[in-house]
Amino acid sequence: MARTEAPVRADFSHFLKIPTRWKDVDVYGHVNNVVYYSYFDTAVTGHLVSVGGLKSTQAPTIGVVVETKCEFRKEINFPSIVDAGIRVFRLGTSSASYNIGLFVEGDDAPAAFGHFVHVYINRESRRPEAIPTQIRGALEALM
Repeated sequence: MARTEAPVRADFSHFLKIPTRWKDVDVYGHVNNVVYYSYFDTAVTGHLVSVGGLKSTQAPTIGVVVETKCEFRKEINFPSIVDAGIRVFRLGTSSASYNIGLFVEGDDAPAAFGHFVHVYINRESRRPEAIPTQIRGALEALM
């Protein structure tokens, strides 16, 4: 399988700083691969909470993750600060698709990058619903 062309830091306008934690590191001495997905989720959800006003425990419409992908390019170690860049590349009626880049502080090339897809559903019926207006505004700002 061919490798995807990696984004660079300048491809993203929104970043969340995430410090690595000692518990993120595996027996090989670097941040474990599953933690990268946690960083993806933290970056997206952090934006939706701070800009979109998301109240995940109370919202009648919630975003559920239906797809993720991560391409690893270099190790992240402890201690480090990860700059998680996010942008929206597709915004539908009930779904949003994000590109995410994880950059070690000071690096222009990503340690990892990938995508993350949310589908918005009704909390009770679990059926797709339109993205709430305030959340949509926060997502449009990332396009």
